[in-house]
Amino acid sequence: MELPKRILVPVDFTSTSERALDYAVDLARQLGASVTVLHAYEIPVLGFPDGALVATADVASRLSLSAQSALDGVLEARSDRGVTLLKELRQDVPWEAINAVAEEINADLIIIGTHGRRGLARALLGSVAENVIRTSTRPVLTIRGPRED
Repeated sequence: MELPKRILVPVDFTSTSERALDYAVDLARQLGASVTVLHAYEIPVLGFPDGALVATADVASRLSLSAQSALDGVLEARSDRGVTLLKELRQDVPWEAINAVAEEINADLIIIGTHGRRGLARALLGSVAENVIRTSTRPVLTIRGPRED
């Protein structure tokens, strides 16, 4: 078995995903690996019985700029840890973007935070981590965050 050299870490800017990123950076430093930090987001679309409300180009642009700024901040905060950090920003369904980027960069490992949602919250919000675990062709390591009540 070869040790991971390319690690992919999806982030959603929560403490749980930052915890996963910190774990990945520490692991990458020990292994001499690089870390690609990915943030994927969807443009909100609200459906109504008689149609749909789609975000304007201005709203989409603001979302992209905010996401880029937050992603830059996450990398900047870890720039002094001796690990090569790369970034990816995608407008896509998050779990699909994670799998696509993992293939594109030939990731050896995906490290993803999981929020531990249960019940209605999980049913309504879904689980990006669970979808990645079920569909990824790459090894996936989950880092548990605090359970959300």
